[in-house]
This record gives sequence, C-alpha cells and structure tokens, in this order.
Amino acid sequence: MAAPETPDGKDTPAERPLIMRYAARSDVGRIRSKNDDSAYVGRHLAVVADGMGGHAGGDVASASTVLDMIHLDHDDYPEGADTVLADEIQTANSLLSELVHQNPKLSGMGTTVTALLLEDHKLHFAHIGDSRAYRLRNKKFEQVSVDHTFVQRLIDEGRLRPEEAETHPHKNVLMRVLGDVDASPELDLDVLDVEPGERWLLCSDGLNYVAGHVVERMVRETKDLRECAEILVDLTLEAGAPDNVTVVMLEIVEETDDDVNTAAVDIVPAAALASFDDEADSVTASKSPDGPAASKAAEDSDGSSRAKAARDADAGSSFSSGDPTTPDEEAESSETSASGEPPATTDPHLGEHLSAEVLREELASRPHELVGAAATAAETGSIPTVAGRTVARRAATVLTHKAEQDRVDVEEPPRRRVRWLMPAVAAVVVLGVVVGLWLGYAWTQTRYYVGEYDQRVAIFNGISQRLGPIQLSRLEAVTDIRVDSLPEYGQQSVRQTVPAGDLHDAQGIVENLKNTGSASANCPTKGPKPTPSPTISVPVPSTAAVATPSPSPIPTSCEAAK
Repeated sequence: MAAPETPDGKDTPAERPLIMRYAARSDVGRIRSKNDDSAYVGRHLAVVADGMGGHAGGDVASASTVLDMIHLDHDDYPEGADTVLADEIQTANSLLSELVHQNPKLSGMGTTVTALLLEDHKLHFAHIGDSRAYRLRNKKFEQVSVDHTFVQRLIDEGRLRPEEAETHPHKNVLMRVLGDVDASPELDLDVLDVEPGERWLLCSDGLNYVAGHVVERMVRETKDLRECAEILVDLTLEAGAPDNVTVVMLEIVEETDDDVNTAAVDIVPAAALASFDDEADSVTASKSPDGPAASKAAEDSDGSSRAKAARDADAGSSFSSGDPTTPDEEAESSETSASGEPPATTDPHLGEHLSAEVLREELASRPHELVGAAATAAETGSIPTVAGRTVARRAATVLTHKAEQDRVDVEEPPRRRVRWLMPAVAAVVVLGVVVGLWLGYAWTQTRYYVGEYDQRVAIFNGISQRLGPIQLSRLEAVTDIRVDSLPEYGQQSVRQTVPAGDLHDAQGIVENLKNTGSASANCPTKGPKPTPSPTISVPVPSTAAVATPSPSPIPTSCEAAK
C-alpha cells in the first residue's frame, strides 16, 4: 500500500503501530510470609492482580488469573478487542470457581484485577478491586481506576472525607472482587484514546503506604521506567511495607525497526528450564515401553507432541495438587474416548508437566515481564489448572495460540450443564444475603446514641452492637463532660447508652446531661413523696425546700434512658 501524499506531492511517512515499553517489580514486603501479588506486562498487555484468601489461596487466585490472560498479549484482533478483555476476566473468574470446586480448601480465595490491552491507538481498560491504575498524560497525573472498597463507597456517598479513609478501620474491606462467590462479577470497563509518550502506573494496594504526591513526583521525574519501578518499591519498603507490593510502569511509544527484529525475551531461569526438560523427559520415559532413548527419539521426531497432548489432556494440578481422578472425571473420560478424542491420562502429575511446558513455550514467544506469584508458579511448574474439566482443555489450547477457527469445540453432555444450576442458585442466595446485610448496615448508620468514650460522654453514629468482627457504630464526637461527674442515675444511663433519633437529638441529650445530670430535661426528679398525718402536723422550716413532682407526662426518650 502506497504512503499517502502531502499537498506538495511528497509522501508522508506511514503511521507506526503503538506498543508498550515497560518495567515491573514485586516484593513480599516486610511482614507477609508469601507474595499473593502477580503481574504480567508485555508490548500490548499489562495486568496486576492482588490475591486474597489467606495461607491457602491468595497466590493461587492471582497467579491463575494472570497466567490465564497472557495469551492476549498481541495486536491481531480482526474483529476488534472491545469485549476481549472483559470476556477473559470473566473466564478467569470461572476458572477460580472450578479450582475451588476441585479443592474446597481454596474456598474464599479471590483476587483483584487491573488490566490494560493496547489495540492500535485504543487502550482497553478493565478493573475490579482495589489495585490501581494511574495515567500521566499531557503533564496531568490522575487515578483512572476507582477503588471498589467500603470506604470509597462512604466517600462517594459524602459520609466520609477522603483524608479519613486511610485511618478508617474497614479501609481494606472490598465490595467487588474475582473469586468463587460471584459467578459474573461487575467490572469497570472503558476504551481510552492513547497517545505516544503517555505513562501508566499499575500497582497493588501495597503502594498506598507511599504518599500520593511522592508517587506522582517519581512517575513525573524518573525518566527510566526500570528505575522508577525500583524506587517506588524501595519507598514502600522504607515505609514498613506491611503488605505485598507490586508495581508495573509502562510508556506508550511508536514501534521501531529494532522492536520488530527483537527476539522474544525468556525470563525463566536456565536452571529451571533444564529441570522442566528433565522432569518432562523422565515422565515421558517412564510411560514409554522402549525406555528413555525411544522416548527421546519420539519427541525429536515430533516437537509438538507435548503441546498436542496438553490440548487433549484432562488431568491437571492446582498448585501441585495430586488428587486422584474422581468417578465423575472417569465417566467424562469414557465419554470423551467414545467421541473419538484421546482418553484422559490417569497420571495425576502428567498434566502438571505438560502445563508447565506449554506455558514456557508461550512465555518464550514474546518480550515480557512476569513477577510475583505467577512468576513463582511458572518457575516451579506448579501451574494452577483444573483436573478433568473442559476448562483445562480450553486453557491449554489458548496457551498454544491455536487459531480460533482451528479449534474443535467439545460440547458438554446435558448432565454437566445441569450441575451449574446449584452454583447459580447459591450465588443468587449469597448475593441476596449480601445485599440484605448491606441495607441493614446502611440503616444502622442513620442512627445515633450517647455513650461513654475514654471516661467522657460521647456521641456515636450507628447502634451499639457488633456484627461479628464489624462494629456497627463509629465515634462522632467526644465532649468534655466526665461520666463520673454525673449523678449515679446519669452515669448508669450513659454507660448503658442512650439512643437518639438523629444527631440533633443526641446533641440535646448531651446538653441535658451537662445542665441537669439527666439524659432528658423532662425526666421527673426522683424524691420521697410527703405523706400527710391525720393527727400530727409537723411544721416545715421556712428554709427547707419541698420537691414537687412535675405534672408533665414522662416522654419516650426518658423511658429509653431508664
């Protein structure tokens, strides 16, 4: 195709494609025992995932999600990439549910995902959780992502100031996340115009321990991407780093001839690659009737034999899981054999080696950086895959980059589809419970009460109960009235808490305590009633004061104070 001409008849240079220049670093931090963060960045894809789920599954969730998405790192999308990123994240979410179904010990695991996919001059953005994406463009630095956290919702509703968020006791409570709870989680999606020279920072929430203005200054002033990533992680470590921290720095640039000719970068250490080969060869040799020599000759005659086996194998490993095949999986294997496909292997470890081999080939096919739990999984061969499921077939096929039109879609038997009914119903029930709890909590935050804080009278927003580990109230204001300075009746009322309809009522109760020592100005003053004698009249000295009950009725607030 000829280059377009300018008005004076000269050819204009052809517009070059855009790619990402990048650097990444992940660190376990000062407190945590393992790294639950994972990240991948290449010329067209960048992903950061922060796993959760404690000792059992945080690293599995983030590594599984990132490794399932790496095949998107290319610019060949004939039909456009408008839905590609969202579809792949939803698929990764299904994979997490399958992993939990296979290994219930992983129940409750989840991960955040913040991802960018570069296609021509468009940047597809997808986000869920509290990892963050920042953009520096035309000297303007801004946070593009929105945290899906409880405190962010309070900020959006105007019930919390941004500067209070960092010290809020529930600042780490996530409202949206990938995992085995929601079958179809809601993602933040956008398609952004992109320009050469703009910079992006993707990071896990571990970077939040560095002040925002410091992060902005580093991104603006540090020209070298690698140096910038290193500095940001080092600053986090200096701040104490109580959480894992992962940083991906990238810059959008025009592709050069050097980029076209650059060979793929292989980040897996040579020693690890040698161990993969030795392990795979030993497994294949043990299955060969003619011994290692025959096995090696067979491999040399067909270099794609293991990749083909990976596409057809049903067995797998969830981070070195060696559970035997279940009866359902054996039945599925029999049905697969009847349909003409190779039967599933009975070796519980063979799928692990095949997945590691296929992943290694995929990672070696293009320049990239892989860090965190995903890099550990790639180096050790403990690839989280699903045993005996069609998802494993799909994942292996995707990793080999087989064209969509060449893939053979294996239709699941009807009985397999029905099995999704119970998880779907359970997901709806769980969602209903979560919504109900949220509405109940929101109602409690419209209430107020007067109680004791640090031996002083204080006003609280909420109700004075707890829901498990969650306190359903927060301190609104502390007065200078000491509880021990009140009458005994007033002290008892405050310590048992005095409910109020709103903040104005609570302030009125405090004022009454200050002036009269009672929780309500209308409460009757307790005292003995005079009993007249029929025969003896006792004169009352002129200096004595006689308490007279108030004729007014006792209000409801006074009853509550009792």
